[in-house]
Amino acid sequence: MTRLHRFAVSSALLLQSLACASPEPCLNGLCHFTRNKLASRTVASELGPQLSANSNVYGPDDTQFGNCTSRYDPFFTPKIQMVVQPDSEDDIPKIVQYANANGIPFLAMARRHGMTSTLSDFDGMQIDMSLLDKIEIQPDGKSVVLGGGVFAKNIMEKLWSAGYVTSSGSTSCVGLLGPALGGGRGRLEGYYGVVSDSFLKLNVVLANGTAITVSETEHPDLFWAMKGAGHNFGVVTSLEMKIYPRGVDTWYYKTYIWSQDKLERVFEASNNFHNDGNHAGHHLKEMAFNMGSYTIIPSISETEGVIFWSFVYRGSKEEAQPYLDAFDAIEAVSTEDGNVPYPDIPGVSGTGMNSALCDYGLNHVHYPAGLKVWNVTTQRQIYDLYNEKIRQYPEFQRTTVSMEDYSHEGVNAIDPDTSAYPWRDRGLLSFIAVTYDPNPSLDEAAIAWAKETRDLWNAGAPDLLPSTYVNYAHGDESTESMYGYEPWRLEKLRGLKAQYDPDNLFSYYNPIIPNQNPKSTHESNFQGRQIGAKSRGRGQ
Repeated sequence: MTRLHRFAVSSALLLQSLACASPEPCLNGLCHFTRNKLASRTVASELGPQLSANSNVYGPDDTQFGNCTSRYDPFFTPKIQMVVQPDSEDDIPKIVQYANANGIPFLAMARRHGMTSTLSDFDGMQIDMSLLDKIEIQPDGKSVVLGGGVFAKNIMEKLWSAGYVTSSGSTSCVGLLGPALGGGRGRLEGYYGVVSDSFLKLNVVLANGTAITVSETEHPDLFWAMKGAGHNFGVVTSLEMKIYPRGVDTWYYKTYIWSQDKLERVFEASNNFHNDGNHAGHHLKEMAFNMGSYTIIPSISETEGVIFWSFVYRGSKEEAQPYLDAFDAIEAVSTEDGNVPYPDIPGVSGTGMNSALCDYGLNHVHYPAGLKVWNVTTQRQIYDLYNEKIRQYPEFQRTTVSMEDYSHEGVNAIDPDTSAYPWRDRGLLSFIAVTYDPNPSLDEAAIAWAKETRDLWNAGAPDLLPSTYVNYAHGDESTESMYGYEPWRLEKLRGLKAQYDPDNLFSYYNPIIPNQNPKSTHESNFQGRQIGAKSRGRGQ
């Protein structure tokens, strides 16, 4: 392990080494060249003395390197040459400035749960945010200050024990900021909107290493962009967001498993439940979230999927029951229910720390679609295709087709023009994840199946332009489908890129402006060759 405190390099030697790193002037501190075979030990000796004492630099030979770079989905994997793990948010500007001065691409991440193909263009330094995990409830009880590396489980538990909740994603192991910078869907959006709607203030390091505060009163234009397109603009080192009284002591959950012959009745009941897309109707905010999936349960069948569905209600069973009567009327293979504290809801509804969604190392070839209603005919087509592919490729048995239905009252209550998140009218979020052990011989079939499923969803909603929740994007979708078809949205985002990131350094996570130097066209920048673009990075 290359611990930074081992490198007691004097200031004079450090300045000398940095001078050697810059044999020609670098415009705005951004260099077009890279240094020949720059090693993690060299970075540690040069950068280390500038960083806080408990920071680390890891190279591929370090024992911690694998732990810092393992990914939920290795199908699209960034090429990490070294990991810099800051112990203080004050380290981030220094890391970015060092990377720029040496022509090193950088990529900041916390939980490594991103699945987009654009990540595979990256080749350089990972900034590991995991040590930046502070959770500080403010004295007035109205907000919390969070480090850039916090994740859902820790936030939910800490706030709940103090009598509060805040918006976060639905999966326990996923970081807060990764989803939130793309809007952030979650179980509390019926009350408080998408996760980014609860932002109060962000501390952001820009592409040139400048640290700024972003809020409604400081850089308000950038604040707008960070709420839905934030991955394109900077590294968020910490943030302050709203918190809310937790309310009830327990939430009610109920899960159903249905056989395929009940499919039409299930989706008809679901459409009636959310009033055929009018979320101001039956789908009240207390029924926070329901999620279904086609999945294989081997104890039932290894070749025919079942329909799994989970409901969660902020309140008691008695209060929830009128909204579940229609689903109870559909004969199920099995059901399970109970009341648990809010932090335990992910575990009982299929998105907890021990769920498949937190099991790292399998390929998850995915495609999403945003919808308003379920097309029952389409859902049958997708189910039949699921069974066909499972029989053809038994290796895909862990694949799931997911249908997410969020309470939408809080999302609809917010003016869509006030943030870069463009899809407040799409309450239903669906996606397929073709899941299997890494095996290149299966990749083409996996991509074809996932894409065909996405195309079926879109074809079944001919009145809607295809929409892509940016955090679920495969990576080959149009920019409009991710960031909105209204011309003014992309015009504004591109103008802000020109202002805050003119060299497009943050371009590895579903970028507004495509990366002009994809991995397939250049070798590792650590091999001493020049690269056509300046060093690049992205936010969480």
